[in-house]
Amino acid sequence: IRALADQYALDGYVVLAPDLFWRLERRVDLAYDEAGSARARQLLQTVDGTQAAADVAAAVDVLRARPEVTGRVATLGYCFGGQMAFRAAALAQADAAVCYYGGGIANHLDLAPRVTMPILFHHAGQDALIPPDMVAAIKAAFAGRSNAVFADYPGVGHGFNCWGRPNYDQQAAALAHGRTLEFLARHL
Repeated sequence: IRALADQYALDGYVVLAPDLFWRLERRVDLAYDEAGSARARQLLQTVDGTQAAADVAAAVDVLRARPEVTGRVATLGYCFGGQMAFRAAALAQADAAVCYYGGGIANHLDLAPRVTMPILFHHAGQDALIPPDMVAAIKAAFAGRSNAVFADYPGVGHGFNCWGRPNYDQQAAALAHGRTLEFLARHL
């Protein structure tokens, strides 16, 4: 997460990466290895998703209050963070949102009417964690709405953007990052 935050900071954005697990364990820092993945799954099973989404929404307010933030604020996240970006955008009324293979978004589509800001969804075509029926449900929730953009990446799996995972796909990751930067430049 730190490397991603640094990447977007180098792209010219003020970045805040909230600690979503701070109530369970402060300053969680997990490697992309078997032990780190097992610990992440354990934390995800016990974290209060509603509270974590409220924390991300509070982070939007913190960013808006920072003197170096002179414009709009977006939420952005990967996997569970993608779900948090979606939920927090609805709660905090962020100015834009980007969700990379947001695990669990399909379970929170009751928030879709509150997501009126521009939102970009990145979905992997071979995602075992977010199967086609869930992607279809998300698309259906935003059907006919001009604020939602969907970018699909056929032939790649969940986590295709993460260079530390076996599913990393450089071409899809570069395309997704470029689309995200173009989206943020347009809406922030």
